[in-house]
Amino acid sequence: MSDARTPAIDIAESAAVTASLLCLAHCLLIPLAIAMLPLLSDMLTLPEAFHIGLLIFAAPSALFALSLGWRQHGRAAPLVIGLGGIAALSAALAFPVQEALLTTAGSILLITAHITNWHLRHATRP
Repeated sequence: MSDARTPAIDIAESAAVTASLLCLAHCLLIPLAIAMLPLLSDMLTLPEAFHIGLLIFAAPSALFALSLGWRQHGRAAPLVIGLGGIAALSAALAFPVQEALLTTAGSILLITAHITNWHLRHATRP
């Protein structure tokens, strides 16, 4: 792949990492804020549709960025790790009792996948 497409892939990868980091911050900071500020807990509760919307955004954008990297460097590891992250995020919707654990694990897996993808893409440049 030519270097001309690398900046576009970098933008997609950066957006995907940013989305994963925002998801992780949401998953960790909202429960902490709720625990520390019980009076605000009702105001900070987000509808389930919000989480579904985030997943609808995160899954395709992650798969798009990771598949572009796979085409460039030929390694499936970031894509497989990313699929694990998407699976964990999806499972969090199905198992609300384990939501915090699953969303944290899914976000960390997606961040790892995108950073690994970025490193592999830059290591394979001509």
